[in-house]
Amino acid sequence: METRTLGRQGLTVSALGYGAMGTAAFYGPTDDTESIAAIRRAHDEGVTFFDTAELYGWGEGEKLLGHALAPIRDEVVIATKFGFTETYGSDSRPGHVREVVDNSLRNLNVDTIDVLYQHIPDPNVPIEDVVGVMKEYVDAGKVKYLGLSNADEDTIRRAHAVHPISVVQEEYSIFDRESEALRPVLEELGIGFVAYSPLARGFLSGATRPRDQYEADDVRQMIGWWAPENFDANVEISRRLGELAASKGITLAQLSLAWLLAQKDYVVPIPGSRNPGRVAQNVASVGVVLTDDDLTRIAEIVPDGAVGSRGV
Repeated sequence: METRTLGRQGLTVSALGYGAMGTAAFYGPTDDTESIAAIRRAHDEGVTFFDTAELYGWGEGEKLLGHALAPIRDEVVIATKFGFTETYGSDSRPGHVREVVDNSLRNLNVDTIDVLYQHIPDPNVPIEDVVGVMKEYVDAGKVKYLGLSNADEDTIRRAHAVHPISVVQEEYSIFDRESEALRPVLEELGIGFVAYSPLARGFLSGATRPRDQYEADDVRQMIGWWAPENFDANVEISRRLGELAASKGITLAQLSLAWLLAQKDYVVPIPGSRNPGRVAQNVASVGVVLTDDDLTRIAEIVPDGAVGSRGV
């Protein structure tokens, strides 16, 4: 497995990570046995970077990931995040941050969290105060590296001035290019980038379905790419990308992940799947080489991302 360095503080991870959100929340019914098998298959295939959050099942996702990785704890990098309320508001008040991080250490059953992110900015708490609390855990040896998720340039700069930020995590895929605007500040400050939802919430998995075929609480009910007025156009984009993938003997998902890996050497996608076989297919994308012609063709098929918003 190829490795990539994120930031200038020594964080090195596999070129492809594993996003554990779907093992606990948002994507329909879960099966812990299958999820644990998928997580361990990812490690068997060379993945060393595993991402979760308090939000994913309110601690249950962390417990599941900690259990799955316990036998190989010293071989992996575990990242988690704080900052949401149970009504999906933001809460990064210092006392709340300390409570959540202490809970995360217990839920993961680890002495040290490798990467700690603020999940979303809190407009009511200066980022300097938030990073100050995060730094307390670094100084205490309970956190190794700091990250931000869903942050803008100003927030990144202000946070980095308090303590070095090793990595920023944002949504990024062929369907969603908004985060590319952060490249200048990331490169100036030497910060790595983690791409979540690299398969566009499953649209680029090759197995997407219309919105009415998902559970009522499935996150795709809230994403504009699946809205009836946009769905067919996005299916057509996926079909054309799938044709290109097939011409290279790979899957649509592998093409999509290889595209991300080809963007910058400090980009690490974290696809998530509860299916061990699909996990292995995702990992195989690290070995896919896209030519300049391939990248040009992808840009022709999807010049500006998907049709519609990833929001409601």
